[in-house]
Amino acid sequence: MLQLFRGPITGPKFFIIFSSFFVVIIAVNMVLAFKAVSTFPGLEVKNSYVASQNFDADRTAQLALGWDVHAFVREESLHLSIRDDAGNPVEVSSLEGVFGRATNVQDDQTPAFAFDGLDYIAPVVTSGGNWNLRFEAVAEDGTVFKQRVVVLVE
Repeated sequence: MLQLFRGPITGPKFFIIFSSFFVVIIAVNMVLAFKAVSTFPGLEVKNSYVASQNFDADRTAQLALGWDVHAFVREESLHLSIRDDAGNPVEVSSLEGVFGRATNVQDDQTPAFAFDGLDYIAPVVTSGGNWNLRFEAVAEDGTVFKQRVVVLVE
């Protein structure tokens, strides 16, 4: 092997060195492409055109609620805070969500929220990093509220 690097650079030597750069680049690209495809969680909606038909009306109704939403994790409990315009806690008629990593679905959890009078609390299993809570809440008047909240866990 060391004999290859001794002496002048000849045509075959240059070809091996030059082609080895391309081999490394292609190998890295293949690994990254495989990882990108294997960790893709899938489509958000089956038909984006149909989903877009009600988007503006749904967004206007959601904004009319005036809710302010925050989430954080403390001692393996996910706290979801929903407040109205006046800063009062909001109790919803139903609440469902998925709590998981932003990059893959392997760690996804479906939290069982319980309202304690101020926040919605659910036990979760986490480790440090960036997590997302995608939830759907239904207000007392039937308005659907959907949001994705970024939760940073230390």
